[in-house]
Amino acid sequence: MQTSSESIFFNECYSLDLFNYPTHYSGDLDCVIIPHGVIMDRTERLARNIMDDLGDHDIVVLCVLKGGYQFCADLVERIKALSRNSNHTIPMRVHFIRLRSYLNDQSTEDLHILGAEDLSFLAGKGIVGTGKTMETLLQHVKAFKPKMIKVAGLLVKRVQHSLASVPDYVGFEIPNRFVVGYALDYNEYFRDLNHICIISESGKKKYKV
Repeated sequence: MQTSSESIFFNECYSLDLFNYPTHYSGDLDCVIIPHGVIMDRTERLARNIMDDLGDHDIVVLCVLKGGYQFCADLVERIKALSRNSNHTIPMRVHFIRLRSYLNDQSTEDLHILGAEDLSFLAGKGIVGTGKTMETLLQHVKAFKPKMIKVAGLLVKRVQHSLASVPDYVGFEIPNRFVVGYALDYNEYFRDLNHICIISESGKKKYKV
């Protein structure tokens, strides 16, 4: 059985011909790396892990926009469904914040946090954060003295010599490639793509700003 700290490594690329995807992205994608159905199954497993670990706590979910909104919404729905069918329910609130650190396909040092100015309601609560860029946000959240902080991330990239901390709940480990879909974007495009895909070089050029 998978524990909350384990992840599934995805290194295969599936042909686009095997899946439905918006035709306006024809030529903009190399392949599908994680199909939508697999994402849904894994998200339910993460929800069960969170229920097992935090089921006795009053929790606040911090959803990092925009890239984390779909994963957060699906994760919260599955936690709610499990809570309804269990002997104990989880009091749960959802708060949205926004981080922006990418220009085209490169992460920048210029990180902006919006919606996190006053998080005093986090005092004494358990926190489940979802999203991508976490280190700066975690330092900000800790100042409000929550009871505990857990991070759920759908994707972790396999990067050599990386010093980044690994989320407590990880969906998939993927190669160090720029991926889009399932709300992950490239300059605001591809959020309407259900599968997680690798963007093609021609796609990068097409939507570059």
